[in-house]
Amino acid sequence: MRDMSTQIRIAGIIEESIVDGPGIRFVVFAQGCGHKCPGCHNPHTHSFDGGSLIEVEEAIKQMRNNPLLDGITLSGGEPFEQAAAMGELAFRARLLGYNVMTYTGYTYEYILENQDIISGWRKLLENTDTLVDGRFELDKKNLLLRFKGSENQRIINVRKSLLEGRMVLAE
Repeated sequence: MRDMSTQIRIAGIIEESIVDGPGIRFVVFAQGCGHKCPGCHNPHTHSFDGGSLIEVEEAIKQMRNNPLLDGITLSGGEPFEQAAAMGELAFRARLLGYNVMTYTGYTYEYILENQDIISGWRKLLENTDTLVDGRFELDKKNLLLRFKGSENQRIINVRKSLLEGRMVLAE
């Protein structure tokens, strides 16, 4: 029987993006999100039944075919809804030297509180270099923000935050 944690239900992949994090990025959009933020940029990713399945190994193979990539961005949908598989993808990408950026509607603090309770959350968090956290809030939407959609969201340096034991914003 196939290990389902090696498969990700995705809404799609962008093989090269310069708007979903620093540098040239491979972007994986998770299918499924319970936040359903009003005004969401990707409402087609909300359903947990849509999209298609992809093996983690297939995503890694696609990334390795492009020597120009700086990193991978996990977006959605909600990557933490598939944390075991997304964590494995992040882990494998980091082993290959890629920077990992993850978008989530959860807050960093909530993820920390639940990382030992919800399967895969610790692995995904520990293999994320940069986390954009917080739900998209339509009344705080700002098109001038870099790499985030609303002013309540934060761009967090996860490596530094975990090392220092406190939340550290990315510079």
